Amino acid sequence: MSGNRLHDVVYVGERRLIGEIIKIIGSKAFIQVYEDTTGLTPGEQVEGTGQPLSVELGPGLLSSIYDGIQRPLDEVKRQSGDFIAMGISVNGLDRKRKWAFTPTVKKGDGVSGGSVLGEVQESSLIRHRIMAPPNVSGVVTEIRSGEFTVEDVVCVLDGKTKLSMMHKWPVKKSRPVVSKLEVNVPLVTGQRVNDTFFPIAKGGTAAIPGPFGAGKTVGQHQLAKWSDADVIVYVGCGERGNEMAEVLVEFPNLKDPRSGKSIMERTVLIANTSNMPVAAREASVYTGVTIAEYYRDMGYNVGLMADSTSRWAEAMREISSRLEEMPGEEGYPAYLGSRLAAFYERAGRVNCLGNGKVGSLTIVGAVSPPGGDFSEPVTQNTLRIVRVFWSIDARLAD
Repeated sequence: MSGNRLHDVVYVGERRLIGEIIKIIGSKAFIQVYEDTTGLTPGEQVEGTGQPLSVELGPGLLSSIYDGIQRPLDEVKRQSGDFIAMGISVNGLDRKRKWAFTPTVKKGDGVSGGSVLGEVQESSLIRHRIMAPPNVSGVVTEIRSGEFTVEDVVCVLDGKTKLSMMHKWPVKKSRPVVSKLEVNVPLVTGQRVNDTFFPIAKGGTAAIPGPFGAGKTVGQHQLAKWSDADVIVYVGCGERGNEMAEVLVEFPNLKDPRSGKSIMERTVLIANTSNMPVAAREASVYTGVTIAEYYRDMGYNVGLMADSTSRWAEAMREISSRLEEMPGEEGYPAYLGSRLAAFYERAGRVNCLGNGKVGSLTIVGAVSPPGGDFSEPVTQNTLRIVRVFWSIDARLAD
């Protein structure tokens, strides 16, 4: 495995199971596979991709439900039935669907990372701004309008750089911004008790700690339904399958309070339930926050619901113990606090790259301390980072 890098994605075995390199010693690589490895035998080939885990960003994200590594579950079901087949590979964005692209730049215009090249009406609520990838710049030598798939070339820079309506971005790397702004615009959650006594700002961070069954998930459902965010990304990370099923059944029938349209037209769902592979659970939170940053870069106010960060921390603990790392408090890895901080720091109200857009990303994380004990490491580390604290009491729930 020499020549491969840490965090590169690899395909393992004849069934091409997706995995990630999590440790390298000499020419040996330790791989965490995102799927069940039952039936894997010694001597099977491992193929490196040379790329870190990345998500596809472009029109078609809204109204979708993905697993933790951005495989659309409706397409997975069509190909493999009610259970996810081992090694199934599905593109995050539909390659056949055509979108009506309207350019906003013309030949001879200068373009830099984040500049809006054109627009697509992704849903009746959201105009999807097609942006140049953050690491691209040049002068427009060709621009097309009409109906295209996400892979078709719609713009050419300097006669050589071809841009389509989609690009990829590594999930563990935050998308760049021009500057962070003061967080001083309230996010109206639609819950009077929150808005009156415990308000949150657009670009802020909040934690909802509480014991099992106290109402954390219901609270996040309410925020997804009624808050005045333009786009909602809901990550079910290691939670019970019936809670995710409730979201899937309920959300398509809900009406957006501002427009009267289906709330799914401004929502992306990521489901990594407790019976799905633990490695993909760690990835699901990063997948969600990267998609949320993408819509923030268009100038929208985005809300990310992570339910629950405790399950994410448990996945980190499981992977850390397999790597034989020195355990910290209660067996969690010593870097638990810094990982949580790096995740919540991706929130904020920002000047986006290109054309002076202002967007915000608000992160609300549920925390499930065992037995409702707020002194345990995940809750304490989260409270040290977040600004808003919505504690839930089981006695009040009863």
